[in-house]
Amino acid sequence: MKNRLFFSAGGLIAIGILVLSCFQKNGTLKSKSSTEAISYNFNVRPILSDKCFACHGPDSKKREAGLRLDMAESAYAKLKDGKGVAIFPGNPEKSELYKRITSVDPEYQMPTPESHLGLLNEMEVETIKKWIEQGGKYEKHWAFIAPVKSALPEIDKEDWPKNEIDYFVLDKMEANNLAPNEEADKSHLLKRVSLDLTGLPPSIELQNKFEADKSEKAYENAVDELLSQKAYGEKMAVYWLDVARYADSYGYQDDEFRTQWPWRDWLINSFNKNLPYDKFLTWQIAGDMLPNATKEQVLATAFFRNHKYTEEGGVIPEEYRIEYNIDKTKTYGMGVLGLSVECAQCHDHKYDPVSQEDYYRLFAFFNNSKEVGYEGDVSQSKPAKNPIMSITDEEAKTLLKFINRPDTSRLIVSVLGDLDTLRPTHILNRGVYDAPGKVVTASALPAVMKFDTTKIPQNRLGLATWTTNRSNPLTARVFVNQVWQEFFGRGIVKSTGDFGMQGDLPTNPALLDWLAVDFMDHGWNIKRLVKQIVTSSTYRQSARITDEKLKADPDNVYLSRGPRYRLPAEFVRDMVLSSSGLLVPKIGGPSVKPYQPKGLWEAATSGRGQLAKYRQDDGQALYRRGMYTFIKLTVPPPSMIIFDASNRDHCEVKRSKTNTPLQALVMLNDPTVLEASRVLAERITLKQGTVEDKIKESFQRIVCRKPTEKEIKLLVEYYNDQAGMFTKNRLQAHKVLNVGEHPHEEKVPEDQAAALMRVINTLYNMEETITKS
Repeated sequence: MKNRLFFSAGGLIAIGILVLSCFQKNGTLKSKSSTEAISYNFNVRPILSDKCFACHGPDSKKREAGLRLDMAESAYAKLKDGKGVAIFPGNPEKSELYKRITSVDPEYQMPTPESHLGLLNEMEVETIKKWIEQGGKYEKHWAFIAPVKSALPEIDKEDWPKNEIDYFVLDKMEANNLAPNEEADKSHLLKRVSLDLTGLPPSIELQNKFEADKSEKAYENAVDELLSQKAYGEKMAVYWLDVARYADSYGYQDDEFRTQWPWRDWLINSFNKNLPYDKFLTWQIAGDMLPNATKEQVLATAFFRNHKYTEEGGVIPEEYRIEYNIDKTKTYGMGVLGLSVECAQCHDHKYDPVSQEDYYRLFAFFNNSKEVGYEGDVSQSKPAKNPIMSITDEEAKTLLKFINRPDTSRLIVSVLGDLDTLRPTHILNRGVYDAPGKVVTASALPAVMKFDTTKIPQNRLGLATWTTNRSNPLTARVFVNQVWQEFFGRGIVKSTGDFGMQGDLPTNPALLDWLAVDFMDHGWNIKRLVKQIVTSSTYRQSARITDEKLKADPDNVYLSRGPRYRLPAEFVRDMVLSSSGLLVPKIGGPSVKPYQPKGLWEAATSGRGQLAKYRQDDGQALYRRGMYTFIKLTVPPPSMIIFDASNRDHCEVKRSKTNTPLQALVMLNDPTVLEASRVLAERITLKQGTVEDKIKESFQRIVCRKPTEKEIKLLVEYYNDQAGMFTKNRLQAHKVLNVGEHPHEEKVPEDQAAALMRVINTLYNMEETITKS
């Protein structure tokens, strides 16, 4: 069960929904008029959650006086002592809730002084009063109500919007006395959109082309060009790899090698060919059950087989079989529905309307798999566990051309496949594998949407149909929010994996719903959604921040400035390799083992198997994109983890963002960064031109803009200082350049190359270099 406080959403009020509804366009606080509708979900529930639910909420063990204020039937019913009701619809003066929150008597007032929750402020009291006057109506949780495409808001700055997104965003800005920033300059904007769409910095050629294009469609043309690149699929795939908990080993004690990478190739290809999201989900949930299912559709189901798998002798197979299906259920709940369904594994969900029976009925969709908990051979690890799909060399050349197959050996992948007869699913008492209770049949969550067994089958294909039904209130919302998070650093719903009662409220509900419906209206078209976001005025804003905006909106909730945050781990590596010219742009294929500190694997292994010792790759494998770095679950790639990459041992929909000295140490000392600095320095040193010209080119490649005169002056001085030192001590220059396996440029003056290498390494260590701004 998630360890959350009942009132954890309260901090959102000041930043979020209540402020939206309580400020006029001139920014002054106002009371709600008696005619303005008060929403239980967006205005009242956050107050009750913050101040009341600790004692009068869903948790029966902490509930006082038998009163639940999160349920209408309890709130309207006579109190335990028989004296009145908590809420008398239409009359605050007859409502114990209102009388107690306005009382000054410590013996009578709520919250009680000893609760330390604090009294309601004037605005909160007024909101509760107006809500009761309007009938005290409770509402179904907002995320369980199907989204509706509302009309575009009326705004003052009508010349600002470039598409519909901007109307909703500007409406919130104006309501909070904020104004949008100017559009970012061309160099910053191109770098931002290139990193967002491909995960790579723009080439100098693209930078120059974009700067020279003075047409009105210059930016849109650049966006179209970036969307057409194969690197787009790679960039989009990284997020879904986190959702899918993709790794190259099984985890647990021995942590042996497995071959799930063909599914990763499928994933990249599906984004590049713009597979609609409803099909994207259907294939991964139940591709094997589709009529006349193709090999590609079956391969897609490997999504659910990326979980950890034990190869330890002496385990109880049924325990782990159950564990694997629990993992699948959690991945589906968090990654697709945005709900913490795993909280109902052992008991009814404390906060969301998901009973333990609901959980096991959802679990039942995965419980009929042919997969076993343990295959029974400790001495031999197989690269895939049953049920498997074999891919021949011929199939890779014809049916599955997107698979980057490096050899002609038999390739096998773990996929989904069900038994011919139905395995009974039991509610597990306290969630324990060997404590079966009542038998249940497969069904999706009734609180979200009815699962009509007269129209759809009670199997994974039925689950996929239910999931992608237009009436499902979560699927489109959750994905749109995930995509939004990729471009702005946080979702419209901040708690990306929790749209439930304890999740954050959307900061712009109308925008979220408009985008979700529009997404479905246009065939679940992912590229269209992405283009819609990056071509908006909202996205194009400068990231410049004033003291006033920092004070008014420190987290940029209202998006009155452009997004600014450090690149995700994989793309820090990609930026270094790409800008230096080292990057091998090959798409797909098996994972690779680049430079890594010695002894890490050896110190964390049982000493058995192929992965007991780290065997670094050579040649082109050293220069592949970060997403292809081999992930051993028990020892994830250290430089990736330092930059907050997912460790991939469970479904993850939102990475943490930290700032530690270790990140600086990686950029200063990692062999990849040093080698990239050396290779770029040697290549540029051999070119004709002045030192200033060479520094300008290096700067533009790495920082993606032209340097200022001040920056040029500082860097030239630093170069001259280093060159003088290396001229006096050529042996030192040789040592500095002696890094990495990539061949050296012949006849390069070592003192000059070493000096330029130091300058380039400095550029890689600039904060701006690895920041999307």
